[in-house]
Amino acid sequence: MINKTLFFTYFYLFVYILLSSGVILYNKWVLSPKYFNFPLPITLTMIHMGFSGAVAFFLVRVFKVVSPVKMTFEIYATCVIPISAFFASSLWFGNTAYLHISVAFIQMLKALMPVATFLVAVICGTDKARCDVFFNMLLVSVGVVVSSYGEIHFNVVGTVYQVTGIFAEALRLVLTQVLLQKKGLSLNPITSLYYIAPCSFVFLFVPWYLLEKPVMEVSQIQFNFWIFFSNALCALALNFSIFLVIGRTGAVTIRVAGVLKDWILIALSTVIFPESAITWLNIIGYAIALCGVVMYNYIKVRDVRASQSTAEIIPDRMTKDWKFEKRSSDLYMPDNVSNSGGSSGGNGSLSDMNFDEEAPLISSSRVSHIGRMQLANHAK
Repeated sequence: MINKTLFFTYFYLFVYILLSSGVILYNKWVLSPKYFNFPLPITLTMIHMGFSGAVAFFLVRVFKVVSPVKMTFEIYATCVIPISAFFASSLWFGNTAYLHISVAFIQMLKALMPVATFLVAVICGTDKARCDVFFNMLLVSVGVVVSSYGEIHFNVVGTVYQVTGIFAEALRLVLTQVLLQKKGLSLNPITSLYYIAPCSFVFLFVPWYLLEKPVMEVSQIQFNFWIFFSNALCALALNFSIFLVIGRTGAVTIRVAGVLKDWILIALSTVIFPESAITWLNIIGYAIALCGVVMYNYIKVRDVRASQSTAEIIPDRMTKDWKFEKRSSDLYMPDNVSNSGGSSGGNGSLSDMNFDEEAPLISSSRVSHIGRMQLANHAK
């Protein structure tokens, strides 16, 4: 009999891979001049943001599925607005790339995401430059260059759009870590869309008004309500599926699922869009880049596990050290304690220290030098 928890975990992973691949292929089909021929990526992105923001508003304010977080004007201005700007930029540039390059090549270029995130994190000071990670990033970059060289329908404009979108997304991820987490804000997919989607819609309005509104006025652009509604619904469902996958699985599973999704998407795109043929040089280059990505994922997961182990080991060592000092204090009784009528033995000296039960080792003056050093190293 299949374990129920395991069944739902794999089911959510399957739904995530299906929706993620489906949204990308659907967007390509809508935007491509050879198929639905709606060559307005900013408009499509605005439809997604408007629909997601409206659904999130009803879920938060009308149906009260989740409660809004404590959002001040200062947090909104310094955190939500810049994150929304980069989020809108990443979607805009990423969707525009579909007009110029194939889905398969876009997925190969997306292997640069760890490189972009690492570079931005180092520049912003949230990560440190390390030799092992640097060599992984170099391997990924070499693989992407080889894959680009092997691309039959290589397009400079589309490649620039996609790479720019990747770096915009990397900036959004790092800003989310730096700004929101330091403010103590925790946003789930619904509240994220509630605050970020309307702001991203406003940011997209400016380039839409300058670039796409004039095109819509002079050309005959077909508009099908059900196609755009189902497209936006798939994009919204993808956000929720990511939340379910994160809640059910760990970092390793999510990263492996992402790699599996990319391979499936590359294979599907060559079947659905025959013009996006891939060469052996494409495959070799992407395989090289993928090796770098897998090694990078391994390093990040190893670091997380090491930090978790340190967090568990340090309190144990400090507690043992404190107990040793406690025994020592029981053996040695200062004169001022032994001569006082109200206290007897070491227990009296300990009771006068006013320990904080939630953090006794931090508030106590009896933390040893070793304990302090371990705590300081763990905090870095």
